[in-house]
Amino acid sequence: MHRSAYEQMELCIQEYLPVEGPGGGPSGGSVSGNGSYRVVDLGSRISGKQTRTHRALLAGHPVDYFGVDVQDGPNVDAVMKKPYRIPARSNSADVVLSGQAFEHIPFFWASMLEIARVLKPGGHAFITAPSRGHVHDAQDCWRYYPDGFRALAAHSRLELREAYTDFPPQKGIWHDYRAIDKKAAYWGDSVGVFRKPQRYPRLTMFAVRELAVWWANRVGGVDAVPLPAPLDGREQCGRPKTVPVPAPSLEQESARSMTG
Repeated sequence: MHRSAYEQMELCIQEYLPVEGPGGGPSGGSVSGNGSYRVVDLGSRISGKQTRTHRALLAGHPVDYFGVDVQDGPNVDAVMKKPYRIPARSNSADVVLSGQAFEHIPFFWASMLEIARVLKPGGHAFITAPSRGHVHDAQDCWRYYPDGFRALAAHSRLELREAYTDFPPQKGIWHDYRAIDKKAAYWGDSVGVFRKPQRYPRLTMFAVRELAVWWANRVGGVDAVPLPAPLDGREQCGRPKTVPVPAPSLEQESARSMTG
């Protein structure tokens, strides 16, 4: 994951996970029986030359870390047999993390319902995702804004504690996208912090979740839908039209030769 997203997740951990353990700070979260946080990291795999992990961010906290991903690899404790079923018990996690994964999840609303299932009442979910940036990896489906996190909270019946996007500097009523720091803030990280209420509508959300998760797992992803080629001229829409310069007529050519 890129540096800015890593630092955004670090801020979430500092704010909502006291180093003294569950119940020791402002999070108002759930309390684990053994005095440690049960943390599930959705999309935990790192690849290539990546070295940053959420596991490292939690090194100073009492945690029982469990990294899950649809692919095996470094920093993965369990491979998800189905892409929309987190291999963890209901009401078992104090915290669910997901950093720079939601843009790659085709049916992210099903994943959010699974996050809500896994969280204990009072537990938190920290999600980071880009709001901009180039297409990357084999499957890149979405970008997120604060209103997107509001929609996820409404759909999953989780409380929304924070929703923030690292927009470019404001210039009048607009954002100045030309001022983006390409090295550190290119992706425009969006951050959502969610909390599972103590009185969660368990039966209603069971019905909503199980149908959504079943269908998402049944479809799987976007592989069955080929990407069609764009129509000619699509890339020119909204751009200045190039007006061809007319070739000089024979009369103009003869006039030039006479004056020359």
